Amino acid sequence: MSTVSATAGEADIVPASLRLSLYRTMVTIREFELAAVRLLSANRLPGGLHTCVGQEACAAGVCAALDREDTISTTHRGHGHLIAKGADLRRMMAELFGRSDGYAKGRAGSMHISDAECGILAANGIVGGGLPMAVGAAYAAQILGTGRVTAAFFGEGAVAEGAFHESMTLAALWALPVVFVCENNSYAEMGHVSLHMKDPDVFRRAEGYGVPGVAVDGNDAVAVFEAAAAAEARARSGGGPTLLECKTYRWRGHFEGDPQRYRSPEEVARWMERDPIVQLGEALVADGSTRVDLDAERSRILAALEEAIRFAEASPVPGERELFSDVYAETHSEA
Repeated sequence: MSTVSATAGEADIVPASLRLSLYRTMVTIREFELAAVRLLSANRLPGGLHTCVGQEACAAGVCAALDREDTISTTHRGHGHLIAKGADLRRMMAELFGRSDGYAKGRAGSMHISDAECGILAANGIVGGGLPMAVGAAYAAQILGTGRVTAAFFGEGAVAEGAFHESMTLAALWALPVVFVCENNSYAEMGHVSLHMKDPDVFRRAEGYGVPGVAVDGNDAVAVFEAAAAAEARARSGGGPTLLECKTYRWRGHFEGDPQRYRSPEEVARWMERDPIVQLGEALVADGSTRVDLDAERSRILAALEEAIRFAEASPVPGERELFSDVYAETHSEA
């Protein structure tokens, strides 16, 4: 199988309504993440936080090509994927707050949110941990004949994990309906890709498994959508998996509080100039939208996020009596 690089097609191929939807999704992801950062800095959130600021186009583009019944597996940096797949902002925020109305009743926190109703298998704090889960879901879809596709999100750091090789091997052998989506942001934790990968082009590895490999500008939501739609159509028709590499960049540290001594401010600034939201916004204005329209979209999103924060803060804190609920087993010592 050949490996190729993908670029966005002509503007009229993707309807204006879809491009506006992509824009809306990206702004929602960006504002959710920035709100979470502010809340954490104000000591209103417990735990840690890994944001995807700068990478919004990857989640928006891939998930826009999926049906609601399709499934995804995601990572420790997964808020964007959850939002793009349709997760409830209020329940997400409540989970970050550690409250009872969160997706896991406050027990999962930022890194382990799931929602079966909109196809979110799980977010996973283990590097590469979502890949075998995605293959399992795709295998089930194939056996049951549901027609569902699974998208497995992971970072370039996960390519060195055995789970990547095993998942790619099985998916290729059995022609499973799965799209492997590598968000290559150049840094695995604090290590630049050059420190752990001889060839930084992840999509080229697809050839060794006999499947298509596609690289796309991960800051171009339309290009991501087009590449993902083609890969998902192939998977749904029985053609098997595709390795889709989205070349992108995270603006913030590996985690909130990361001193980021491993990269220069100039490097970050260069990537910020390629803001995926600004790029799509400018394209929408060129096609007839107005700044007033886009500002109105952002205002509606900010209002929804404020409501989500109010919902989360009003949600009860789990009590001691909930320690043994929703667990697989309880043990009791004899008196």
